[in-house]
Amino acid sequence: MKVLSVTSELYPLVKTGGLADVAGALPLALTAHEIEMKTLVPGYPAVMRVIGKAEERLVLPDVFGVEARVLEVKHQGLELLVLDAPALFDRTGGPYLDQNGADYGDNWKRFALLSKIGAEIAAGAIEGWQPDLVHAHDWQAALTPLYMRHSAAAGTPSVITIHNMAFQGQFSSDLFAYLGLPDHAYVDSLEYYGRVSYLKGGLTSAAAITTVSPSYAEEILTPEFGMGLEGVIASRVEDLYGIVNGIDASVWNPASDPLLIENYTAASLRKRVANRAAVANHFGLDDDDGPIFCVVSRLTWQKGMDLLAEVIDDIVTAGGKLAVLGTGDAALEGAMRAAAGRHNRRVGVIIGYDEQLSHLMQGGADAILVPSRFEPCGLTQLYALRYGCVPVVARTGGLADTVIDANEAALGARAATGVQFSPITADGLRQGLRRAIRLYGDAKLWTQIQKQGMKSDVSWGKSAERYADLYQRLVQKGH
Repeated sequence: MKVLSVTSELYPLVKTGGLADVAGALPLALTAHEIEMKTLVPGYPAVMRVIGKAEERLVLPDVFGVEARVLEVKHQGLELLVLDAPALFDRTGGPYLDQNGADYGDNWKRFALLSKIGAEIAAGAIEGWQPDLVHAHDWQAALTPLYMRHSAAAGTPSVITIHNMAFQGQFSSDLFAYLGLPDHAYVDSLEYYGRVSYLKGGLTSAAAITTVSPSYAEEILTPEFGMGLEGVIASRVEDLYGIVNGIDASVWNPASDPLLIENYTAASLRKRVANRAAVANHFGLDDDDGPIFCVVSRLTWQKGMDLLAEVIDDIVTAGGKLAVLGTGDAALEGAMRAAAGRHNRRVGVIIGYDEQLSHLMQGGADAILVPSRFEPCGLTQLYALRYGCVPVVARTGGLADTVIDANEAALGARAATGVQFSPITADGLRQGLRRAIRLYGDAKLWTQIQKQGMKSDVSWGKSAERYADLYQRLVQKGH
């Protein structure tokens, strides 16, 4: 089967979050199911720098008033179709934000172009390769199924994956006139309280909707998590699937990870001590017996970082230490720095993103804190399970689906892999931290939880099989 994936980011080329990891790992996992997936991705500077010599497959002299072309290249096992449109993608900021952290004013055009070209490829624009199915990711690619519906690709099935319902691609309704869609598509598919929602366009047009955990698929049917689109989701509930994300087990493997000071397995957990010492040193923490909690996250309200800021003093009072790596809201960055100032050698904070350091933290910290208010899937807790870094997570979405709480029954059955807490408040987090610190005090029990977590199947194996089955059913139905 041939599948076209359309995404705005892709590990290892360009990454702002979990979307990139999923878009980069899924094509490789699907090869075991005889699925050939090519990925259409924008030609950002970071992408253009590494692709080297690429074959020109499509020349587009004027789409939305810009010149574009599609280049084909293979990179680290991934089959790529790169949308080279310098006027829209050759920029010094990030994929979505300029150097000052503001949205690019023409994001509507940049990702409409990505989607439109995805639909043209679906219709056979590239000679010798036409997909049997198209898989679009998040709002940036969500117009692809809608463009397909109103083009020669109308008979090709499509899937849209919601990685985070909070990001919907909302723009002024005035821009609809420039999208090249029939007039009725505004009311039928895009209108959202007088504005245009790209995500809604995908949700109303794709043959199937997936999201990145079973619990999140249920949560987005409610007003709290549906973010205004719960009615649209409810109308498509028979086409909704929750498929939990996996991780690339070859990249995230403590037995062979080159970014660790010392490699280890569940049978040689004592070797983690070298990584633990390196984490303490890197963050300027005392290398004593108190547990090291770590955070690798965007510092935002969604991720519960304001709740964490409220309980940092409690962590230190209980004898714990905290290492924080992340970037985000200025106020939360300031709160983390202030905590580090109050608690010398007990709290260390690095503002920024560092892939290498994040591996070391998973391989050396005792536990990772993920207090998200909502979390469609979450990947950091999956990395943590693999690395014996015990996850302390909010009971929501994919966190609840992937971490088995260390309650009495689970501990008795030797099944526990971490700590869940609720409600998702500062007091709820305090309670979870108290439980984690009590468990840490029993070395034998803590080791049991670490080892059970490391046994968890967090690879793409089962999830890729579910996607392959879904693709097969949709192609056979001939949407």
